[in-house]
Amino acid sequence: MPSWVPKASKPASWPRCSTFGVPRVHLTIREMVQGSTSLMSGVFWGKLWRVVSNHFPSRSSLLNCNMKARLFLALFVLCTKRCLSNGTAEVSSENLWLLNDTDQQYPDIIAPDPFEETSAPAFSMHNFTEKITNFGFNLYRKIAMKHDNNVFFSPLSMSFTLAAFLLASSGETHNQIAECLDLHLPNGRENEFLALFQQLRDNFTKNEDFTLLQTSFSFIQKDFQIRDIFLNLSKQYFDMEFLSVDFRNSTLAKNIVNEHIKQRLRGKIPMLFDTFDQQTKIILMNYILFRGKWLHPFSSKFTEVEPFHIDKYRTVHVPMMFKTEKFAYTEDKNLQCTVLKLPYKGNAHMLIVMPEKGADYMSIEDHVTSELVESWLKTMQTRKTEIYFPKFKLDQTYYMEQMLQEMGIKDLFSYKADLSNLTDQKYAKVSQILQRSVIHVDERGTEAAAISKSEVMAFSLPLTIRVNQPFLFMIYDGHLKVLLFVGRVTNPMEL
Repeated sequence: MPSWVPKASKPASWPRCSTFGVPRVHLTIREMVQGSTSLMSGVFWGKLWRVVSNHFPSRSSLLNCNMKARLFLALFVLCTKRCLSNGTAEVSSENLWLLNDTDQQYPDIIAPDPFEETSAPAFSMHNFTEKITNFGFNLYRKIAMKHDNNVFFSPLSMSFTLAAFLLASSGETHNQIAECLDLHLPNGRENEFLALFQQLRDNFTKNEDFTLLQTSFSFIQKDFQIRDIFLNLSKQYFDMEFLSVDFRNSTLAKNIVNEHIKQRLRGKIPMLFDTFDQQTKIILMNYILFRGKWLHPFSSKFTEVEPFHIDKYRTVHVPMMFKTEKFAYTEDKNLQCTVLKLPYKGNAHMLIVMPEKGADYMSIEDHVTSELVESWLKTMQTRKTEIYFPKFKLDQTYYMEQMLQEMGIKDLFSYKADLSNLTDQKYAKVSQILQRSVIHVDERGTEAAAISKSEVMAFSLPLTIRVNQPFLFMIYDGHLKVLLFVGRVTNPMEL
């Protein structure tokens, strides 16, 4: 047995390979010969593999062999790679057996195959949503660095937007978007993630317990030709809507686009665009509206105006809601913050992250990841708690192109953009990626019974959590474990 193979327990017997007539470790050769029998038959490969194994039983023998042996080994490698590329033989990792000198089987040993071209495993839903969440936190940090006041946006919606451009792009443009989203698949399998995006979208639209209105428009210059395959796939997977306008007539284009948005969104945004660049070819707009029903609604009769401390020097008075209920919470000693979970109906919840007195919320922003949030959720305890939480409404608009360029997506916004899967026209680039997000948090909700899966602890006095200073919040889908929204409230009285 070669010295570089780890030892394992010896079984009573082992099967022989009918093709080779010699023992092997998980090696399968499939003859894929069209017409007549090829020279690269199973018998040929059996003899060749046996010669290689006998002549090179160890790693040192590979280094110490003479020139003739090295040439033989090189020929073996080249023939194998050619055979694999032509589809005449396939080495399967689950059926790879290694020749040895003692006719022993080592069933738990999988010998590495240097010739096998393995493909990346398909994303699981958990793996997929984790990537979206971490992308969201990375983008949140970019937004937070440029805005000192309230912040609110939807990582999920922006992921849908970039995924549509991932479908539209090719070459380096495609690679930059995939790198930013951490969605890497080998050639021929790039579209596997589309079904996961569709599954996410279908789950949200079927949930009647909370409102998640997500609308995507792509406004296209009227003489800009879009490939049919992109139109069909983007509609199927992302529910993308394309509308033709003439950006060269800036005033008319502005009126058409704003009126369309006003009608589709029931007047919630009466005027979004002020003007357009006449060179614009594509503008993509994402609109998000979330309204959740608290699982434990607050009563408006307990809402009172109380102080909210923006910083050491500024204080505003805000409507502060109050509720006594069993809530899940945890304390992070490293980041000096308290994390409270407020559940919505529909298996969604809001995580409120409030720094301890004297601590800085920017330190939390710098360190928050999907893994950190998972650790918070796992360490939560349920306890009767008095909650003081401010009402607030946020309406935030962001132009994302600069921040996305800082995250590595550079070509998409320049004339280097390769959008060959979107259009046959050259020198097309994305002019803007705009997201507007709205959230309204108040007392309203529907009474429902709660079944907590967290540890329940008994205390003589209820815990009091008073959210009266800047805090971070995140809205998660508890079933799919995906980050829907993330934000920061520094002043509840500002939009």
